Amino acid sequence: MAENRPFFDDEFGGRYLLVEPGTFLMGAEKGTRSELPTHQVTISEPFFCGERPVTQAHWQSVMATNPSTFSDGWAAGLRPVEQVSWLDVHEFLSVLNLRNHDTEHLGFKGIWRLPTEAEWEYLARAGTLTRWAFGNRDSELNDYGWHAGNSGASTREVGQKKPNPWGFFDLHGQVSEWCEDIFVSNYEKHEGNQTPMKGSSQRRVHRGGSWFTESDSTRCSSRGSALENLRSDGIGFRLVWQPL
Repeated sequence: MAENRPFFDDEFGGRYLLVEPGTFLMGAEKGTRSELPTHQVTISEPFFCGERPVTQAHWQSVMATNPSTFSDGWAAGLRPVEQVSWLDVHEFLSVLNLRNHDTEHLGFKGIWRLPTEAEWEYLARAGTLTRWAFGNRDSELNDYGWHAGNSGASTREVGQKKPNPWGFFDLHGQVSEWCEDIFVSNYEKHEGNQTPMKGSSQRRVHRGGSWFTESDSTRCSSRGSALENLRSDGIGFRLVWQPL
């Protein structure tokens, strides 16, 4: 259960929950062709992941800018940052790791990074086998995420909907989230572990759907992709902290 998971808080108000090793079935038989073949994946190394997407306030405190489209209003800092490319995110990570290179959490030093695609689906599923972590009926999606049917055509403050069984918020909608991996058209060459897919492609994976997508794009196994230099008001990211 989420309440029993070790965690730490950062200086920006973010909370990071432990994701323990385990195995899960990645992909979906009734999804798109890019979600095939379904295959077992082993997560062998524990990591900590942000319970919510990175906010505009967090980004601005690190990068001294806020590129987000939805930046108006007193609560905008609590909305997820967007209009950040995969390359922009890696600049953010470089600055954050340089700033925090001596910082310890729970007695360990570590590094900040993006989740891999396998890690993202593992924590999104949270031990479930259903289309969403809450079940198979999209009629319940309004309770767990912001999507085209309920967002009001914008992002919203993070953490306002129900979390998944492991305590993570905003995985179904809100903003799609960059992963470390290059995008490949299916899982035929996936190695069944948590390491990212690498290669020369400039197309990267993003996961979870967004405030402007329909419910099907917010499923745990649904995959998105974009060029690594693309900036979109529908794409943000979530941080992983890897103990060393």
